[in-house]
Formats: sequence, C-alpha cells, structure tokens
Amino acid sequence: MCKKLITIVLLITCGTLAIAHEFWLLPRKYRLAVGEELKFNLMVGENFEGEPWDLKKHKVEKLELHSGAKVTDIKKLVNVTARDKVVVKMTEEGTQLITMQSNFAFIELEAEKFNAYLKEDGLENIYELREKNNELNKSSKEFYGRFVKLLVQTGDKVTDTYKKKIGTPVEIIPNKNPYAIKSGDYLSCLILVNGKPAINQLVKVWNKIGNTTFLQNMYTEKDGNITFPLNSKGPWMVSTVKMFPSEKPSADYQSMWSSLVFEIQ
Repeated sequence: MCKKLITIVLLITCGTLAIAHEFWLLPRKYRLAVGEELKFNLMVGENFEGEPWDLKKHKVEKLELHSGAKVTDIKKLVNVTARDKVVVKMTEEGTQLITMQSNFAFIELEAEKFNAYLKEDGLENIYELREKNNELNKSSKEFYGRFVKLLVQTGDKVTDTYKKKIGTPVEIIPNKNPYAIKSGDYLSCLILVNGKPAINQLVKVWNKIGNTTFLQNMYTEKDGNITFPLNSKGPWMVSTVKMFPSEKPSADYQSMWSSLVFEIQ
C-alpha cells in the first residue's frame, strides 16, 4: 500500500539552506488583466524561500508560454541583468502555462550530505543502492536538471491549458484548474516520470501564509496521483525529484527536478 500523507510541517522561513534543492518560477502577480505584463523570476532555495537563480552560471534550455493550443517561445526574453528576469505581455485571456527546462548542471557532495539529501527527498532507491554497494561513505557526483511550470490567470475566463501534457522527463499535472477552485477545496495532481504515472513517489506540497511556510510530504498512489487540501489562500508549490544511476561516466547519478506553482483565492 502506498503511503499517502506522512508529515505536515510548519516552517518559519529564515533563509536558504546550504544545499538549496527546490527550483520554481515566481511571478510578481498571479492574476493579470489582458495586455498586462507578467514579470517573473527563476528561484532556487528551500521552504518556498530563495533567491534568483544565477543565470551567469546556469542556462535556460527552453522557456515557453502556453495559451490553449498556442505555444510561444519566450526564451529570448530572459534578461540576465534585470531585476525581473522575464517580462512578457499577456495578450490572451484565460489560464496561462509557462514551462521552463534547464541544462543539466554538475554537483559533487561529500557522503554525509549526499546521504542526508537522499533521505530528505525520498530517494530511498538510491540510498539502498549505495548501501548495497558499500558506497555510503563515498562522495557523489551528480548531474541535475530542472523541469518547472507556472500557472497564472489572465482575465476572468478560465481555460484548460492547466492540464496540458508537456512531455518532460518528470512532470506535474493538476487534475483541476487551480483558478477555478477556492481555498477549502481539494486538489489532486498527477505525477509522471518518463510519461508514466509515478507510484509511491515522494511529493512535497508547499504553501505560504505571510512569512510562514507549511509543507505537506505525500506519496503518490498507484495511479500516480496525490490529493491534498487547499487550506489557505496564497501561493502554492508542488515539487518532486527523481534520480537514476548516471549513464555518463563523469557522474554517479542523474536527477530530474520538477515543480508547479500557482495561486489559490
């Protein structure tokens, strides 16, 4: 039987951890008028708190705006030196989906930090593999990539862009439009790994109230879904990570990080 809800944690945000895992797209506003500019940043951190991603060190491979069947390449709008790294005019009414894919970056961690990271993010399969191979005392080399989504609403008309399947290696798809439901409702999300429902996959659900972050740690069911209560208004993030042994000899493992951010009224 899959584990459903294992912890609900209240976190008083007080800065970024030494190893910042989460990555997300953060807009100044989630709800806009037609013709208004969407301004957002690429963020890295923990507990839904972070700092802008260093675009001088890292690379955006793909950045797209989805409005119904229309897809617009907005990668050229990334401004490395600007306060708001991306500014795009919203010309279509409806629910809009922004998707971003990074390049694969490299990191090496000492054994103790890497083992703690595996436990924190539910990567028990890799921890057990290291234990089986007597590698728990060995440092680790890893390639990691980001595959993230942001949902915003333009105008009053809600549309079905929210459920669009992009086809990234790890993907989070809400089963309802977050802009068509309210605080107090429930939301379920489908987690896909290589296009297939991820079973017993750890998923983190974050929501912020002022300076306080609430975290729900959940595991997907046999159909790859999680269901959680939307118990407050404000920004929400759903995130997960999948790791495999690396096929490249220059690294031990390869991880793929995914997040979905939206707002609830």
